[in-house]
Amino acid sequence: MKIVGWNVNGLRALMSKGNLEELIQKENPDIVAIQETKMQVEQMCFSFPGYHIYMNSAERKGYSGTMVLAKTEPINVSYDIEGLDHPKEGRVITLEYEDFYFVCAYVPNSKEGLLRLDYRMHWEDDLREHLKKLDKHKPVIYTGDLNVAHEEIDLKNPNENHFSAGFSDQEREAFGKLLDCGFIDTFRYLYPEKIKYSWWSYRMRARERNVGWRIDYFVVSDRIKEKVKDSLIYDDVFGSDHCPIGLII
Repeated sequence: MKIVGWNVNGLRALMSKGNLEELIQKENPDIVAIQETKMQVEQMCFSFPGYHIYMNSAERKGYSGTMVLAKTEPINVSYDIEGLDHPKEGRVITLEYEDFYFVCAYVPNSKEGLLRLDYRMHWEDDLREHLKKLDKHKPVIYTGDLNVAHEEIDLKNPNENHFSAGFSDQEREAFGKLLDCGFIDTFRYLYPEKIKYSWWSYRMRARERNVGWRIDYFVVSDRIKEKVKDSLIYDDVFGSDHCPIGLII
């Protein structure tokens, strides 16, 4: 099974470029997980032949949002997570299949100055409980823009970013807590020393200079780690400030 994920930073804009269609045609994934769609259901003016479409939009127009394209129809689909009274930001979609759960998420950004860090930590706690609850029944494949570079190897300039959103001690610790609950970061599991990034700022020619961060992940239940054949970062694919990622399992 092949899965592709991508924070597209605006699905309608990306579709106008043709990059996503080209990626799907080339990779022929069984599931596509999309984050930051920035659109409402009524704005859907394109189709994905051969895929069932599941969409979770934010109440605020032009903001956040997730979508999953799946060749095989799931047993069940649910949206969002339980816990704190979360604003409707369209951040999570969970698909249940016979042998596993698939979770697509767009984790909240803590914002400049870590202004939204407290909410982010509550969200992390509730998301972790959601994944743990699922994992009691079936293995989990969890993917998305998780908005955290877990280790210093996961960003170009760690020393300059210890108090930046995405590399604060609190965010890194929250991701570590998830892994400690019986999950693995598939890319780092397969490639302990490999340096690749999945996001680059639009400023200062960051992508051209490869001054990036690895903040997009495929995380799976530890008990199925031996089934992971490859964890991919398509850093040669353009169209967003993120590049796509992939999992072969």
